[in-house]
Amino acid sequence: MPIHGVVPSTKPTYPLHFDLESVIRPNILALHPYRCARDDYQSGILLDANENALGPSIPSAALDKEHLDLELHRYPDPAQVDIKSRIARLRNLPGWEYVFLGVGSDEVLDLLMRVCCTPAKDKVLTTPPTYGMYSVCGQVNDVALVKVPLTVEGGAFQLDLPKIKSALESDPLIKMVFLCSPGNPTGTLIPLSDVKEILELPGFRGIVVVDEAYIDFGGDDASASSLVESYANLCVMQTLSKSFGLAAIRLGIALAQPPLIQVLSNTKAPYNISTPSAHLALSALSDEALDIMRQKVATLVASRTKLLEDLKELAPLGLAPAIGGNHANFLLVPVLNRAAGTPDSARALKIYTRMAEKEGVVVRYRGNEFGCEGCLRMTIGTEQENEALLERLKQTMAEI
Repeated sequence: MPIHGVVPSTKPTYPLHFDLESVIRPNILALHPYRCARDDYQSGILLDANENALGPSIPSAALDKEHLDLELHRYPDPAQVDIKSRIARLRNLPGWEYVFLGVGSDEVLDLLMRVCCTPAKDKVLTTPPTYGMYSVCGQVNDVALVKVPLTVEGGAFQLDLPKIKSALESDPLIKMVFLCSPGNPTGTLIPLSDVKEILELPGFRGIVVVDEAYIDFGGDDASASSLVESYANLCVMQTLSKSFGLAAIRLGIALAQPPLIQVLSNTKAPYNISTPSAHLALSALSDEALDIMRQKVATLVASRTKLLEDLKELAPLGLAPAIGGNHANFLLVPVLNRAAGTPDSARALKIYTRMAEKEGVVVRYRGNEFGCEGCLRMTIGTEQENEALLERLKQTMAEI
């Protein structure tokens, strides 16, 4: 059954063993997407969508001219081609047809799982320690998780390719693989050569999803978006939350070949990206704003390097060197039992709690994650915030 809205192509897909239509649930393939008013006409005297013609019920003093010009009483553009075009240009893709926008990456994740996985039947593969929403989304959608842990010895946090391949080849019900790069909470990049090995595995007919929320902190040529044009079985998730500093607007991104993008577009809610979010996103993707983003990323990377060095001063108090690849805007640092010299989750939890409740500095306890015993995850802050972290962490560790 063809995908609604996709023009058939005579060009063979790669890899040759992959057929998208066999991965998508039949009811999704048969879906004719809801056609909303703004799909037809965007201008004129708009009396087709039952909007409030008198405008938003917000005091004019609370709305500046820019907000008034957004026409908040009108439904937003359902396609957002301008935003998609700028993202495609940023990630060196042929055009907007390779880009899907969601309400945060979590909507993209949920949609992917819903269009590919039949509840109570199909499965997805994850590689713990990893982003917690994969398992939450799986449980919500009644999709089982197959877990193949990362190799964690020495803080490596890399794919166990032999075990992943074995799992994929032995279980045809696995429809997707979720890879987080740089990882959360590991901060470690997955080499593109490893991603390609899974994409090219003949025994796996599903989709490889690479979650790149932190990719701009990982250096040049790290993104799997460079593989999207070549691999029909790849979907790369990104976001404006991290490197762009726009977590509040909730704009997530999927990069994939047009047939998969069309499936996601057919399935999404009609007006999922709000007008204020779209307005801010478009501004953030201008050439001037991209220069600012890159400058801020460079500043945070430099601060990350400095914080790595500064934290070494706390070694006598039982703070081990950071583990993982340190390719994101955070560090994963083990707290040790001072007598035994081994990672101590109980002590780490006490330090985390004291820091938040008494010292006013909130980090993240990750000691309950596989391979992260005793670990605290510390986001790179401003220069002043990093100094406060060091000062108060030193005091707290001396007392606990």
